[in-house]
Amino acid sequence: MINPTEPEEPHDAGRPANQGRRVAARNRAALIAAAREVFAEQGLDAPLSAVARRAGVGQGSLYRHFADRIALATAVLEENVQQVEQAAAEPGADLASVLGVVTWHITRSTAFVDLLRIRGDGEHARALAGRVHTVLSRLLPTGHRLTADDVMLAVAMVSGAVGGPTPEDRERRALAAWSLLGVEVGPMRPVETTVDDA
Repeated sequence: MINPTEPEEPHDAGRPANQGRRVAARNRAALIAAAREVFAEQGLDAPLSAVARRAGVGQGSLYRHFADRIALATAVLEENVQQVEQAAAEPGADLASVLGVVTWHITRSTAFVDLLRIRGDGEHARALAGRVHTVLSRLLPTGHRLTADDVMLAVAMVSGAVGGPTPEDRERRALAAWSLLGVEVGPMRPVETTVDDA
């Protein structure tokens, strides 16, 4: 029933009403999640139309949020690093638990793999790699046999070993690689991020 004291917003019958900023943050989050999946499956050269389809939005929406492929890959990468930092800030976080989050991203995110292989040519990519290095440095117990540089190298080595058509296949290979390196890794998981509807 329509409340007569509230004016009805006009919109085309065949078109949903514009939901504005409330949906913009959700669309952006959906695009980042879809890009992570599509890039992991098809590589960074995957068609951006596939990312938009996976996110359930139009290509226009994709380009409103991300000017190009590099901007989208950078957003995925930034979120990955933020999740690693959030994992390190959780109560009881240790090297193994954070490596579980890092490994989850290795098995699902081509952009993250490239970052941790220290292939980023740009200043931003180097800064993000530096943030991961800082997190690992803080979590290494005093007297640990590895340095933060060693752990970054180990992450790059594990990422090089990760292959397979499914995330489960990639997880198995990642765990086998960590085991060969003698490094304990906690449960592989993403860190939940909140979407700001404002």
